[in-house]
Amino acid sequence: MQNALKTLTSGGFSIGVELPLDNDWVAASRPTHRAGIPDMSHHAELAQLVDRLGFRAMWIRDVPLFDPSFGDAGQIYEAFTYIGYLAAITRRILLGTAAIVLPLREPLLTLKSAATIQSLSSNRLLLGVASGDRPVEYPIFGRDFDSRGENFREQIALLRSDGLDYLPPGIEVLPYMDHRLPLLVAGRAQQQLSWLGEHMDGCLAYPGTPDDHRRRAAAWRAVAGSKPYISVVHLDLADNPYAPLTRHRFGVRAGCFTLIEELTEMKAAGVHHISLHFRRNHRPLAETLEELGKVVLPHFHSINSTEVI
Repeated sequence: MQNALKTLTSGGFSIGVELPLDNDWVAASRPTHRAGIPDMSHHAELAQLVDRLGFRAMWIRDVPLFDPSFGDAGQIYEAFTYIGYLAAITRRILLGTAAIVLPLREPLLTLKSAATIQSLSSNRLLLGVASGDRPVEYPIFGRDFDSRGENFREQIALLRSDGLDYLPPGIEVLPYMDHRLPLLVAGRAQQQLSWLGEHMDGCLAYPGTPDDHRRRAAAWRAVAGSKPYISVVHLDLADNPYAPLTRHRFGVRAGCFTLIEELTEMKAAGVHHISLHFRRNHRPLAETLEELGKVVLPHFHSINSTEVI
């Protein structure tokens, strides 16, 4: 496969999905289910469906500990372990992390995990990284919350050098990588935007309207040039394909055709990739994905635009 970032942005704009593929935030969908913990019983078949339909990337969260007061367990499974599993059961879709909390991890093991996935997935990994935003986790892992920004910069330097600048002569982290590891930053990671533009390969921006993204993407381009600007939409897909678009926190409720209009505006605003998040979606997930694959994806890219592994 060509460089994963080039594949992600081929055609100027692409659509992916954010895991978990579940709609557990819809109260009526699972009244006895524990809040914040998704149902993963159909995760494998849904991931394979997303791959077959031609979504460009799937994005995995890094939530090492479940804090009920925060209310979100991500996709439950450990990020690198799970992305390795997904690499084995999918053929073409890119595999992104959104995002690995670097200060909570041992940096050489992060490098080893990323290099392993790159090798086993034929370079499909997009390594999104972050400084973290859940203070409760840091003392549990023996880390200092207030110094996470400095730690983030140090770990980026190690990842960029493949660990060679931090190891004794003759000692290496294997396997070797065919391509430079794509590093994408989630949020600002306690850094100046100019530093991120220089040292990162792209950004994972928080959800917003097309107008929000127009301003943010312009600020990103000012420091990063053409490096990808990526975001997410929390989608509730209406049964009526012409249903008008209504906004809610972090996303929209819309029919397929009004969603196409919204995504077209996102593209015009300077967004290179949007991942769709379904935990607020009222319709069955498989049905929703099939409709998006049939009606929405052909407006922006085709299944053939990502090379078959």
